Amino acid sequence: MILTGDYHTHTPYSHGKNTVEENAARAKELGLKQLGISDHGFSHLAFGIRRKQIAAYKAECKAAAEKHGIDVLVGIEANIRGVDGKADLTEKDYENFDIYFCGKHVFVRYDKFADYFRYFLANFFTDKLGKKPSEKLIARNTKAYINTIKNNPVDAITHLNYLSPANAIEVAKCAADYGTYLELNSKKTHLTDEELCEIAQKTSVRFLIGSDAHSANRVGEIKLVEEQLKRIDFPLCRIDNIDGRLPNFRFAEFKKRM
Repeated sequence: MILTGDYHTHTPYSHGKNTVEENAARAKELGLKQLGISDHGFSHLAFGIRRKQIAAYKAECKAAAEKHGIDVLVGIEANIRGVDGKADLTEKDYENFDIYFCGKHVFVRYDKFADYFRYFLANFFTDKLGKKPSEKLIARNTKAYINTIKNNPVDAITHLNYLSPANAIEVAKCAADYGTYLELNSKKTHLTDEELCEIAQKTSVRFLIGSDAHSANRVGEIKLVEEQLKRIDFPLCRIDNIDGRLPNFRFAEFKKRM
């Protein structure tokens, strides 16, 4: 299994350690064809990129691409901002980005005040106290993921179920219907072997592997995912950024129709 593109990497524009150019240099060294710079979205209170930084962000991606001769895509890892599925980007932002990822994060400015309690705090305390998530919480998280996919042209849901336990099958079915990928995150364990195996067996969703690199030396790192896929005999043909394959991103197709 050889990675073709790594679309989930961070820089100091959010809370990565290395620059866009340093990430691109590492991607070139590894023989990747494409690199995504996907810093955290605007509503992340601690580490989100700011709109006033976007011009410089895009310029660094362009310069890194020219210097190293690989595609460097301007991306974002947006935040799910509540159960209604609202995310960071508005249509006015779309022209500035090539790829649009989205996931659940903690220190986020939520869309509605009620979501601080029923979405953020409910998940936070369930995780910190090691509690079994209630059926009500799982249903609410599932709704948040599904509404995010339905209401935004997101290319991939990042680290599904991390800090937000949901019905992964129902989320995967929705993702398949809308052409959104599920990310297999190689930085953190987020789906159990049983969940991933069941998703592969019962849905047609397609996958991307992402390093979620916060430093240049982790760009292209997929060891955690490789180990899990070997344990469950996963069908590698379902992953669209390995072995020469490049993804068909929903966001790009959506923008063509705008």
